[in-house]
Amino acid sequence: MELGVIGLGRMGQIVVDRTLAAGHDVVAFDVDEEAVESAVAAGARGTDSIDDLTSVLGSEKRIWLMVPAGDAIDAALDELEPSLTEHDIVVDGGNSHFEDTVCRSERTAAAYLDCGTSGGPAGAELGFSLMVGGPEWAYEELEPVFDAVATGPKGHNRMGNSGSGHYVKMVHNGVEYALMQAYGEGFELLHEGRYDLNLEAVASTWNNGAVIRSWLLELCEEAFNEEGSDLGNVADYVAGGSTGTWTVQEALEQEVPLPLIYAALSERFGSRNERFSRRLANRLRYGFGRHEVRRR
Repeated sequence: MELGVIGLGRMGQIVVDRTLAAGHDVVAFDVDEEAVESAVAAGARGTDSIDDLTSVLGSEKRIWLMVPAGDAIDAALDELEPSLTEHDIVVDGGNSHFEDTVCRSERTAAAYLDCGTSGGPAGAELGFSLMVGGPEWAYEELEPVFDAVATGPKGHNRMGNSGSGHYVKMVHNGVEYALMQAYGEGFELLHEGRYDLNLEAVASTWNNGAVIRSWLLELCEEAFNEEGSDLGNVADYVAGGSTGTWTVQEALEQEVPLPLIYAALSERFGSRNERFSRRLANRLRYGFGRHEVRRR
């Protein structure tokens, strides 16, 4: 299969690399020429514009957008639109709001697949978890690519109609907020409590057979190993918040109580008065997404 990839940042480059490794062809574009050169070095065919990319792909285009949610998605779609037909497929792999996704799918000539993507830069080796919404025929057509980009056939699934993939990813991120908050609070008590503990050793022990073992806990272990039990100069500032806000807003509309997710979101917005739990959450975001770590 030939796949066009627009957006060659950390996540987009992983899509390129894993698609190529599975034996598919990739046509790549990014506004950053160095990113295009990196994709070409990996085996992709580089292009210098979206128009160039669509002309190379020809008929029945399969295009994966891995650009930031919001204006960047709309700008890319505006450029693509004159070249798209009902036989083409566009994948939106970013964290778009599900209602925006539904609107985009309705105004785009191509079949539009919203693809919630989880796994962060670690997906370069392991593959992503992909939550896909949109037309069933388009999902089935792209299953070979999803197999390649995800951890394998079990790493992706069609969630339902348009918007459902981004909806499931939105809730996933809300759960992520609550899990990070729970780990942060537990380690804060251990840090401030009555024993002088090596928190890396605690995390390592919990990660070997304990009920609460997880990848996030492995990232806690990594953080304490690299920063120390006091987290060194990691700042009490946790960035992000959009997907968590959307999750809470949807819960209010559906009248579903989400006290843990709401509390975790509130902690992010309140990260002005220093808390150990938020410092750990700050460092964990680097662990799974290589997001910038704010320092004191």
